[in-house]
Amino acid sequence: MENLNNLRPDLVQSLLEKCESVKVKRLFLYMATKAKHDWLQYVDTTKVDLGHGKRSITKNGVYVSQYQITVPRELETP
Repeated sequence: MENLNNLRPDLVQSLLEKCESVKVKRLFLYMATKAKHDWLQYVDTTKVDLGHGKRSITKNGVYVSQYQITVPRELETP
C-alpha cells in the first residue's frame, strides 16, 4: 500500500464504487489513510457504500472508529 503513490483518484473512485465487499472498501480506505496518500483527498467517500455497522478483519484486534473496522494490532502499532 505504501508504494501506491501514483494511483489515479478517478480510477480509485470508480473501483471503490463498483466493489461489493464492505470489508475490502473499509480496509482499503483505512490503509490509504494510514499511508497518507495525497490522492485520497480527491476520492469522494460519500459516494462509496461502506455499509452499516461494525466489521471485523480479525478477532481481538484494534477497533478503528473512523471506518468501524477491527484490524490486527500490528497495523495500529506506530
